[in-house]
Amino acid sequence: GDRKPFPVVQTPFDDVQGQFSPDGRSLAYASDETGRYEIYIRPFRGTDSRWQVSTGGGIYPRWRRDGRELFFVTLDGRMMAAPIPLPRADRLTPGQPVQLFATRLALGGNTGIGGVYSTPQYDVTADGRFLLNVTADDAPVPITVVLNWTAALKP
Repeated sequence: GDRKPFPVVQTPFDDVQGQFSPDGRSLAYASDETGRYEIYIRPFRGTDSRWQVSTGGGIYPRWRRDGRELFFVTLDGRMMAAPIPLPRADRLTPGQPVQLFATRLALGGNTGIGGVYSTPQYDVTADGRFLLNVTADDAPVPITVVLNWTAALKP
């Protein structure tokens, strides 16, 4: 068919970090429409409906493999999960987000939130585990290299 590009989300706000649902029918993204970044879901085609998922700020949305849960990170670094029921026509009611754990992700400063410099700091594997890019707070442990160690074995 005609593969002409078209805008999916077009607002005067900073709408970033879009992630398609596994079935390709929905898009999760972060927007600063309320004055802080929140997570929203909208259908990919057919309607301008959208549903807010986060309630206290959020960035980096990621779908569970079956599309029934959406993960995101709060602005203070907590990993959250919101159940996503199967949509009916133009309606979807995301469940209440619950905190999973504190992440220690590298947020703010030079990582940015919006724009081209904002890259995902985590991902979800097919079996539901998380891969996190966390900050290292501890000093590195020194490595000791022993050369000619076999000489110490001789009596």
